[in-house]
Amino acid sequence: MDGKNEIAEKIDIAKLSNELTYHRYLMNKGQIHEYFVKLSIPEYIALHIIALESEVSEIYMGRTYLKELAEKMQLTIRQTSNLIGELRDRGLVLWSHDGNGSEGTYVTITENGQKLLREQEEVLKNYYGKVIEKYGKDNMVQLLQLLKQLETVMCSTMEEMEAVDDAGEPIE
Repeated sequence: MDGKNEIAEKIDIAKLSNELTYHRYLMNKGQIHEYFVKLSIPEYIALHIIALESEVSEIYMGRTYLKELAEKMQLTIRQTSNLIGELRDRGLVLWSHDGNGSEGTYVTITENGQKLLREQEEVLKNYYGKVIEKYGKDNMVQLLQLLKQLETVMCSTMEEMEAVDDAGEPIE
């Protein structure tokens, strides 16, 4: 590759990087926060995961283990504990443990938690229903598939970049 093409490619990558960063910023900053009055977005996501686990997991009797929740939300255990503590204090989840606690702590959603989750889901369904109607269901499905692929690539790239020593050599 000659010097001009290499420079042009770096400029294109810079523009794409900036555009992607800008759109992620807009999506995170977006007006959707207005639709979260009684729950924050992380609280909603946590309750949704807990409720979903209680529906599909007969083995664990509706339990969602803190470690699983942390992994799904890509949070540290400490961040997840703080989040669950807030939900527990509001009566939206019950937080318990197996045995003496060394085998893991888990949460289950309460009736109040389910009620608040359903209310929030209705608000989001109303909003996103209108968005999907305008944008198109097929477009939305394709966009979500592409975003999932992008997120996978971004995470694996981040892991690869973090797995180097101070000299830039891969850590094995």
